[in-house]
Amino acid sequence: MKQLLLNIPAFAGATLLLVMVPGQGVAMVLKQSIMGGSKAALLSAAGNCAGIFIWSISSAIGLSAIFTRSEIAYSLLKWTGVAFLVLVSLQTAFTLRKEFGHFDLNGKKQGSNWASFRLGLITNLTNVKAAVYAVAFLPAFVPSNFSLAWGIFIFGSIWALVSILWNIFLIWTVKKSSLYIQRPAVRRTLTAISALGIMGLAIGLALSSGR
Repeated sequence: MKQLLLNIPAFAGATLLLVMVPGQGVAMVLKQSIMGGSKAALLSAAGNCAGIFIWSISSAIGLSAIFTRSEIAYSLLKWTGVAFLVLVSLQTAFTLRKEFGHFDLNGKKQGSNWASFRLGLITNLTNVKAAVYAVAFLPAFVPSNFSLAWGIFIFGSIWALVSILWNIFLIWTVKKSSLYIQRPAVRRTLTAISALGIMGLAIGLALSSGR
């Protein structure tokens, strides 16, 4: 237990660096913040955390190892992620045809709560990096004299906590800029950037070859 506690700061620091790197999860939360408001973004962040728990549990029972040991399973997950990102990018770009009205900071006029949560969940579950992180990184921090399953669950919980805290910071940053973001021209520009950014992630994922 002592060694486990000693490993927590190092793991939390490494995880913070991971979640700070722009990727699928960050892009989705920023997209939701800009287009749907704080509530939609928070729900998507919660969905992302649910995905983290699912990957952690899968790692604990050995299920997620399939995605790193089987080329077919890995490729299937990878291309599912690519297809999902392309779909979200096109949906985001399609909104440019609409006229943006007043910026709804709380997202009250946006889609259902479940739709926002589901977006974050699917984004995480189709992220191959999350699968690899859960399999290759989490177990490495669990001491040999500690239960591997419980250790993975503990570090998975820390991963989720660090992720949600970083997402809250991003959402807060967008919220503080709401007076600027509510301008139609600015929102259209940010929406276009979001669509292009997500499409860029899809292309990068499609071109990636290593695990």
